[in-house]
Amino acid sequence: MASAVTPLVRRWIEHALAAAPAGHVPLLMLSGPQGAGKSTALAKAIATLDQPVAGLSLDDAYLTLAEREALAARVSPLFAVRGPPGTHDLDLLTETIAALRAAGPADETLLPAFDKLADDRAPPDTWRRFKGRPAAILVEGWMIGALADAGAPDAPPLNAIEASDTKGAWRRFQEAALAGGYAGLWDRADGFCHLSAPGFECVAGWRMQQEAALWAARGEAMPEARREWVLRFIQHYERITRRMMAGGRRQGAEILIDAARSVTG
Repeated sequence: MASAVTPLVRRWIEHALAAAPAGHVPLLMLSGPQGAGKSTALAKAIATLDQPVAGLSLDDAYLTLAEREALAARVSPLFAVRGPPGTHDLDLLTETIAALRAAGPADETLLPAFDKLADDRAPPDTWRRFKGRPAAILVEGWMIGALADAGAPDAPPLNAIEASDTKGAWRRFQEAALAGGYAGLWDRADGFCHLSAPGFECVAGWRMQQEAALWAARGEAMPEARREWVLRFIQHYERITRRMMAGGRRQGAEILIDAARSVTG
């Protein structure tokens, strides 16, 4: 899939670079459901560009485990699970973008990193470093460009996770976050590109493959209990993923993919 999506993502970046005013570093944002292959496609596209481009992931700007536990204690236990709006450190991401734009030729900018298996932010001494001033900044993430829906907290639950949010506090906080800090971040973008899947049903298989790859990178087989965890984990993302698939997102370029993650349009 990445081999087919990569040239399209590259073309989108190249158009943005060509359209950018002199001296301006465009901020571009790429979305796609979990496991759709956006991270791989973006990394490969960046590697083939003639100009230096800094790639960031919304996943790498999660709140720390301790911060999410505090949020869970204050608002809803469901916020112990990373991913939904409200679980990201938007200040950290904004500061990183600002540092990249202000960087000189010899400067190095630390790019945040998150250890998903440890479920916590990686130590700063392990973060990647970007040298110089980029020609563009790319941020990718599953919920990039998502629009808020004030009616969502009162809607019937879509799954067991939402059913456990009996008073709607978890969903209400997410929608407020989308309408607030996330909308402010989207406002600063120069353009969006969305990988669009045929349906939410694809996400479970894709996310399972993604999780297996994380364990394989450690030289281990994914435990059976982790499969059950994945199926429960993706329920936290279902409502907003479905919303984005139905058009509830910022306007931008669109790449259609099928269940095999092949480009269809």
